[in-house]
Amino acid sequence: MGEVEHDLTDTQWAALIEAWGGCAYCGADPPDLQKDCMLPISRGGRYTLANVVPACRSCNASKCNAEVTTWMRRKKLDEQAFLVRQAEIAGATASL
Repeated sequence: MGEVEHDLTDTQWAALIEAWGGCAYCGADPPDLQKDCMLPISRGGRYTLANVVPACRSCNASKCNAEVTTWMRRKKLDEQAFLVRQAEIAGATASL
């Protein structure tokens, strides 16, 4: 992981938390949201604005190193709504 460039700033992370308003997957609003890489680091992902969403501990642990759409299909979550919302948020926060 030390060899991969991660460029998510604290300002960007705070903006992501505010924009999502809780866990990006289940909507839970715990105080300790975690940075979840939609494309896991183990599969070539990085901590970047376009790849990170806030996740509660439960969703983050459940997703583990699965790719986000594969995991969402398995959990029967609304993949399309998530991807549309993620694109909207990524676009709105791109200038940070």
